[in-house]
Amino acid sequence: MSDPIDFILSAPLGTRMTVRTRIEGGYTDAVGYLRERSNHQCVIETRRGLVTISLNDVHLAKEVPPPPPRRGPRS
Repeated sequence: MSDPIDFILSAPLGTRMTVRTRIEGGYTDAVGYLRERSNHQCVIETRRGLVTISLNDVHLAKEVPPPPPRRGPRS
């Protein structure tokens, strides 16, 4: 398995990915599109908005497929 930080630093902007970080009591995931990055942090655009993640907190990162199309209204 490749290093998650190397993946984030080399992935093209706009790549859809999941990034797992450690929080108090466990882990949390941010799933969305890579919008910005530096040598210290990355910004993921999720459905809830932009999430800034310190690369020091990253435990896992990988590319994920596009989300499924939204369902139409029930008739």
